[in-house]
Amino acid sequence: MRKLCEEKGVLFAVLWIVAYCLVIGTIKGSYGYDSPLMLAALFAFAAGICVFVKRNHLEKKYGLAGWPKDTKRFLYFIPLWILSTGNLWGGVQLKFHGAGLVCAVLSMALVGFVEEMIFRGFLFKGMLAEGKPAPAVIVSSLTFGIGHIVNFLTGQAGFETAVQIVFAVSLGFVFTMVCYKSGSLIPCIIAHSLIDVFSLFAGDNAAADRIYVGATIVVSMIYCIYLCKAEKDEQ
Repeated sequence: MRKLCEEKGVLFAVLWIVAYCLVIGTIKGSYGYDSPLMLAALFAFAAGICVFVKRNHLEKKYGLAGWPKDTKRFLYFIPLWILSTGNLWGGVQLKFHGAGLVCAVLSMALVGFVEEMIFRGFLFKGMLAEGKPAPAVIVSSLTFGIGHIVNFLTGQAGFETAVQIVFAVSLGFVFTMVCYKSGSLIPCIIAHSLIDVFSLFAGDNAAADRIYVGATIVVSMIYCIYLCKAEKDEQ
């Protein structure tokens, strides 16, 4: 697996993405995020990634070596923390209870880690090694957003899926730029996990959802423009 990663990094990433979408999409459609099976599958993906990275000493390559050195230059990642709370803007409502809630929270936290590693770690860094930053940023961000079409295949409404794709593409650009400029994937993993976990507690408020999506698009554009001008931090 190390040889494939080194020689064909993009193919390595694509294989991870396909496997993740097929396995997690199938389990979500049949059992949901509150299923122990979902938690077990996500834990297996996360464990596999961690073992691979640790065994091959790739922490620095994939932005897991530590927190960014000078967070002031990246506005302390405040835009990320603001957007991570968006699912709570319309109120709080429990969608799961008891053991199901525990499984769902842990699963969503793992989703943040796994998706950041395969899209920002494997795919983005794989493309970055083969060419210029701009195509790598664009492809990683768009692929991350389009990857949410799996929700449509598991029975979610088409309009809701389309909104999620636009939302995910916006966040994808922010996460990718943060990873590229700061040299660390850790802020992205934390923000991504918080967004997913808080989605389990989101109130049923259509107006708040529209505001959140709109705010995400606007804030993402402004923050990405700022990050483009920020000096790159070498870990």
